[in-house]
Amino acid sequence: MGVPGNPPPAGLAETELFAVDAYRTEFDATVVEVDREGGRLRLARTAFYPVGGGQPADTGTLQTPGGAIAVTGVRREKGAIWHTVDVGDVGLPDVGAEVQGEIDWDRRFRLMRTHTALHVLCGVIWADYGIPVTGGNMEPMKGRLDFPFPHMSADLGAQVERRINEEIAKAHEIVVDFLPRSVADSDPALIRTSANLIPQEIDPLRVIDIVGLDRQADGGTHVLSTAEVGKVRVAGTESKGKDNKRIRLEVLDPEE
Repeated sequence: MGVPGNPPPAGLAETELFAVDAYRTEFDATVVEVDREGGRLRLARTAFYPVGGGQPADTGTLQTPGGAIAVTGVRREKGAIWHTVDVGDVGLPDVGAEVQGEIDWDRRFRLMRTHTALHVLCGVIWADYGIPVTGGNMEPMKGRLDFPFPHMSADLGAQVERRINEEIAKAHEIVVDFLPRSVADSDPALIRTSANLIPQEIDPLRVIDIVGLDRQADGGTHVLSTAEVGKVRVAGTESKGKDNKRIRLEVLDPEE
């Protein structure tokens, strides 16, 4: 995934590979810290996405000098990205060891399609109703978003499903950009979602732009075109209380 225009913060492209290329599945890295009690590793760079923003972490494997170990979780703590691993009989590598990482691509791509579908949903609701998103979550091929609708019509799900699939079929290009915080904070299209909830020290902000439809501050992984999402089904709509309505999505495989 290329980064048009504004470059990423210094060092980000070299250390957080997922932030600039969601299609990268393999990488080499050096172990810089080992938490033996917690069964965790910190690497000099990584392509594994850490859980956050409603998107689950990547999984996969690390080939170490002692053999292959499974990456079962990835989390950011105080800026550092830690990889929880299942070492089996191999054992944890030492600091300074060289490892080769490989992402579970099938799972990553399903999450990319799902995350992008949720952004399309967000863009449709904003374009058609002027209503912001207030929360969400996802797993591979399904997810949900919450919106402060005062009320919800019986046919909203069918209307939204039709509109989402219309926008997906337009094959909108999806690009990653990095905007100075001062610019992002003054843009209502960003402030309506998560930009005003992101700590002020994060500057610049990473922005996902579904060109012509939706533009949001976002740290997750996405496809390059809405056409890669495939068809989407609205699996349900429900009221979660006053001014809180939930829309659930399923991303369909081609045979569905």
